[in-house]
Amino acid sequence: MRGEGMTDRVLVVDLDGTLVRSDLLLESFWAATAVDWRVPFHALTTLGRTGRRAALKRMLADRAAPDPAVLPYDPDVLALIRDWRAEGGRTALVSAADDTLVQSVAAHLGLFDLARGSDGETNLKGPAKADFLREAFGATGFAYVGDSPADLPVWEAADAAITVGAPPALRARVEARHPDATHLAPPSGWSGPALRAIRPHQWLKNLLVFLPMLAAHQFDAATFLAAFGAFVAFCLVAGSVYLLNDLLDLAADRAHPRKQARPLASGALPIGRGMALVPVLLAAGLALALALDFRFLLVLVGYYALTVLYSVWLKRRQLIDIFVLATLYALRVLAGAAATGIELSVWLLAFSVFFFLSLAAVKRQAELIDAIERGFDDAKGRGYMVEDLPIVTQIAIGSGFVAGLVMVLYLSEPSVMSRYSSPLLLWGSCVLLLYWVIRMVMATHRGRMHDDPVVFAARDPVSQLVIALIGSLYLGAALL
Repeated sequence: MRGEGMTDRVLVVDLDGTLVRSDLLLESFWAATAVDWRVPFHALTTLGRTGRRAALKRMLADRAAPDPAVLPYDPDVLALIRDWRAEGGRTALVSAADDTLVQSVAAHLGLFDLARGSDGETNLKGPAKADFLREAFGATGFAYVGDSPADLPVWEAADAAITVGAPPALRARVEARHPDATHLAPPSGWSGPALRAIRPHQWLKNLLVFLPMLAAHQFDAATFLAAFGAFVAFCLVAGSVYLLNDLLDLAADRAHPRKQARPLASGALPIGRGMALVPVLLAAGLALALALDFRFLLVLVGYYALTVLYSVWLKRRQLIDIFVLATLYALRVLAGAAATGIELSVWLLAFSVFFFLSLAAVKRQAELIDAIERGFDDAKGRGYMVEDLPIVTQIAIGSGFVAGLVMVLYLSEPSVMSRYSSPLLLWGSCVLLLYWVIRMVMATHRGRMHDDPVVFAARDPVSQLVIALIGSLYLGAALL
């Protein structure tokens, strides 16, 4: 790009969508909302009162500034900037993002001679940015690196154009003014990252909606179709929840060695598209729920409301978060009963409460183990210190043992024993359950639990064997 006679030209780089695979306005919005759920209302008030997008950006930046050290920078753009400077050229970071954020990014990278952003009054975007750059660099000229149609007026004023991730239509418009334009980072599809963002591997937990059908030995086609519809509805609504949770947890995920690869945290899925998918998936799930059964719809709405409350507040409340997680597991069982019209037994409810409380405690135990391994004093974004690990572990073991006791008492019921030809075989499932609970806690203690315990169990060969043996015992008890 430099060439002979162009040593004085300044390389001007945009921030949102160009240097960073994200939008700092949206980053600030979600970072602030994660701290204070009232921020969306404050944002609407600010925009309505001032009518200025720049004022909204300043308000959000003052409330919660994203950490520049963990933002998803585009490596191609960083390489371009470093090469330009290595040849003795000057560089500038000029963006419509709020100036405080632009300055923090520039200070972190140390690659720019000038940095400028919106000042709370003027939104430095489109024609306003073009005017600013003409005044600042008109004498020497500048090359501009951008990514969106809003940058077209800036490319008109520039001596050279570089696009980042631009679609073919935008490239053609830029080349009409700059036939020798350079194009970096060809646009990538977002459907794959979107699918990963709604976490299909977590849909295993939604199989719990089939539990009432299995416990009641009700295997007719109508019951199965109702349970399957409930499963699909839960997957859609849960996908909406996962996206919302990842939007609120952007900073924490980027600081995590594994979660930083999530589509929203890494920038593979644009925040705007992630936000758009949240209501779409929710509406689709609720529409399907309404077609199944109104009671199921109520359970699903309750699940979503509790999950949102958990994401914005309860997950940081010590112990309460564990009970909420257990409740979210149990609501899947209740939803399965509501969708199929099967009445849940007290025994199944009691077993679900204690068993899922154990799983929730294992999840927190895993996070504390991870915090210790990374040298932290607490589990980031949670209400626990590493010193709480023994108590959390005891909750996991104790709740699992009580779940086993409930199963023993359930199998002792005459009405239950009468359903099976060889009911004594079922006692083997109690032993296997206790073994599995102890093994899960031990695996977590040794740092092997890197995901949700249900997902871990689905991938763990020993857990798969235990599940298969329990299923064989119930089948044998019914047939032998």
